[in-house]
Amino acid sequence: MTKLSYDILSNALASGAAGFRAVTKLRPLGGPDDKVFPPTFGETIVVKLDNGEEVRTKYAVERRRMDGQSRLCVLLDSVASQANRMEEALQHAWDEGRLAFPIVRIDFTGEAHEDPRLDLSTIGGNGYLTSLQAPHRLADALLRDSLLDGMRFRASAVGRAFTEASPHYATPVYKYSPAALVFGMWDSTGPKGGQGAKFQRALVSEIVGVGVEFGRKTASRIDPAGIELNAGPVYAAADAEEEWTIDEKQARREKGKPVLFSRKGGDKPGRPSNINHGNIKPSIDSEAGGVTVDYAQQITVLSLPALRRLRFPKDVADEPVAPERRTQVELGARAALAALGLAAVSLQRAQGYDLRSRCAFVPEGPLSFELLDRDGAVKGNYTLEPEDAVALVQAAGEAARKVGMAWPTQAIDLKPAPKLVALLRKSREVTAQGEAEAGED
Repeated sequence: MTKLSYDILSNALASGAAGFRAVTKLRPLGGPDDKVFPPTFGETIVVKLDNGEEVRTKYAVERRRMDGQSRLCVLLDSVASQANRMEEALQHAWDEGRLAFPIVRIDFTGEAHEDPRLDLSTIGGNGYLTSLQAPHRLADALLRDSLLDGMRFRASAVGRAFTEASPHYATPVYKYSPAALVFGMWDSTGPKGGQGAKFQRALVSEIVGVGVEFGRKTASRIDPAGIELNAGPVYAAADAEEEWTIDEKQARREKGKPVLFSRKGGDKPGRPSNINHGNIKPSIDSEAGGVTVDYAQQITVLSLPALRRLRFPKDVADEPVAPERRTQVELGARAALAALGLAAVSLQRAQGYDLRSRCAFVPEGPLSFELLDRDGAVKGNYTLEPEDAVALVQAAGEAARKVGMAWPTQAIDLKPAPKLVALLRKSREVTAQGEAEAGED
């Protein structure tokens, strides 16, 4: 197969092609008969099987048309989760210096604390949270509640430019966080609230399991120290560093009574199991007991019409683009975004398909992108290895530079606002005390 080059990508955008598609069959790493564990959800649904039997499950199960037949399928990795994995792959490439593109990040390295529970200086692993890691990307509340040169981010020149951005004027987002244009973003947390700009996803990927058989999961634990269930009661210690105690005199008190130790989602308050001691009786879980599947399938689509909807009336220097240059400038910007998206797919694939514990897969073949014309015809099949993906982004970046759409390569560093630091530390204190919100109305 042909290597996917910048010329192929640029011509596809210019010619009105529909997009790139990669369909990959996956098999469980443990073999075709191995059980895998999809993500669980809070709601239990009832699924009617072909034999009339009804099964209760916490998995996202539905019937889909696959190969012309109605098949019972299960979600293995959602569109949002796939986007997060691809952003993580881009983040790693950025950290390693393999790719250079704009990001905004919050610098927590100065927020050390003598109490390790309240030390934020290593948040995110290295003390930074970036627009690739924030759930709502550039529009996330974490960035909103941070400071740029001592000014609230959304009140700064960068923040104001972003606030005014829209699909008809995408230059500010392209300049400060281009990945947000690839993976989509809704500016619902900023000054305009729900009226903030929406940028649809241009890159979409999902993994489903086809042909589902439900399983059961067992769990138990034998405490080698022989700590019994009735060895308590265990109290919350008055000394926060001690966490727990069985001495009532050393217990934290509320209204004069000792407080039993508990954790969110834990056992009955006061039991040793809340402090991870004691036996756990064997149990069987049939609502989230894993599944076997005939195969899994990943479908990844990069929509070129979605990129063409993005307009760039100004270049990155904030200069209006002359009408005679508009087509050239917008093609350069869109090609850079497309290259970044395709690179995200290739780099994420190189990290493997270990989706979660006991849910690992291997692809049946190499990554192959089909280029679909506007009439649906396949114009070509292309490979894109990680090193070629990096080269593609570099070539697209250079082409964009020549038309005034060069990406800044330095991150925009924010500092967390004092109130954000206080909120994070308070949250950690609450979690450490086992008093996190229980989701009550």
